[in-house]
Amino acid sequence: MIVKTDNAQIQSYLVDAANYKGFCEAVYFPENENEVMELVRFAIREKKKITVAGNGTGLTGARVPEGGIVLATDKLNGIIELNEAEKYAVVQPGMLMSDFKKLTEEKKLFYPPDPTEQNCFLGATVATNASGAKTFKYGATRNFVLGLNVILPDGEKVVLERGRQFANGFNFTLKTESGKNINCKLPDYKMPETKHAAGYYCKENMDVIDLFIGSEGTLGIITQIKLKLLEKPGSLLSAVVFFEHENDALDFITEARNKSYETRKNMTELGLDAMGLEYFDKNSLDFLREDFSQIPSGYEAAVWFEQDCTTGEYESILEKWITLLRKHNANPDVSWIAESETDRKKFHEFRHAISSKVNEFINKNNLRKVGTDTAVPDKNFIDFYFYSKRLAMESGIKFVIYGHFGNSHLHLNLLPANDAQFRKAKFIYKQILNKAVELEGTISAEHGIGKLKREYLLEMFGEENIRKMARLKKCIDPYLILGIGNLFEEKYLLE
Repeated sequence: MIVKTDNAQIQSYLVDAANYKGFCEAVYFPENENEVMELVRFAIREKKKITVAGNGTGLTGARVPEGGIVLATDKLNGIIELNEAEKYAVVQPGMLMSDFKKLTEEKKLFYPPDPTEQNCFLGATVATNASGAKTFKYGATRNFVLGLNVILPDGEKVVLERGRQFANGFNFTLKTESGKNINCKLPDYKMPETKHAAGYYCKENMDVIDLFIGSEGTLGIITQIKLKLLEKPGSLLSAVVFFEHENDALDFITEARNKSYETRKNMTELGLDAMGLEYFDKNSLDFLREDFSQIPSGYEAAVWFEQDCTTGEYESILEKWITLLRKHNANPDVSWIAESETDRKKFHEFRHAISSKVNEFINKNNLRKVGTDTAVPDKNFIDFYFYSKRLAMESGIKFVIYGHFGNSHLHLNLLPANDAQFRKAKFIYKQILNKAVELEGTISAEHGIGKLKREYLLEMFGEENIRKMARLKKCIDPYLILGIGNLFEEKYLLE
């Protein structure tokens, strides 16, 4: 096993994409499950904390150590099996999403989770329950995880298969390969009925595998993943459409969302059924225009959408989308509708570019971004959007708004120019999060909590529920070594 201690060699493991920084004694690079188990046992003996590190694309500080050692998953990067007939893949956690997508597409298979950063590790996407542009139809990573090998923080290994191990009410048992039974109790809090990635996933009688998905490296070290695949669509309708007035764009998204729900409920043939409905405000379009010069000026909003279909359905479905666009005053003369795979990939780049462009702007101007990751129930979303936008406009701070509006999921990024604006931005951020919770939504729909949002998770769930999360963690991690500081402060583990 490779071990690095030189500060110059381990710097990249002490920071993430949010520029959250930490420190550690050493970075370890296990190459198989046995080495992972050995490292955990070493940490128990030496009383060292372990932070599991993916590829550093996260935005919450979850992979950034605050002391102890880092377990880097870089060397656990192989594909074990790709079963075309049964449509699944077995992979190691350090495999890049981009490499996995390429392999599956070559076999005419389709893996829907589509996070913005394609250089993420697959293990990290499971640990955070990552989602992305196609979540509106297909849901987040959780929906595609069929099995996990997990090394627990006590050095034991569990093999979890979907549909095999369930909680009995809120009680569950983890049966390890060595024959040990670990009996624990799930927190009994209620999770928001929205797209949600804040805290442990806990439900009465739940499938136990779901506890580890989205647990942000605090309950176990994922060493193997079995993922469900779908057949690659025969055709894909992809478009970016522009609206002179934001209300028209929002109304279009609302009706497209509702029609998609109806299509799924009624299993309507040739119905509108978007995979993703993504919104970009005027400020976002201005940010992107340097790289996408064909973006027309004078438009307040744009919407990117895609629908998968068979080749024979394409023309009929396209006509229905055009009818809906005209109803909501989209301008067909300046809008983009993909006519080739090259066009579709370019639109995909457009959809993913805003986040990286904002980060480039932040780094270039030595600023600090304050960005929301909130989602609320559909019925509350338009009011929530205008509430959040009003706070941003009244602040005088530069901002952009974009996000997965099909999921009523808002990314509002404030771009403060100085310390005074940064303090004001943090206050506005807290107001927006509080409003999301008030509306029965979530403070984090996809990025998770990590170390940066612990105080907000506390406000969302309350101290008693945080204590329940801590008791669950202590049951699985009795030595208190794994992912300490993620989700909640260490003090709750010491009570």
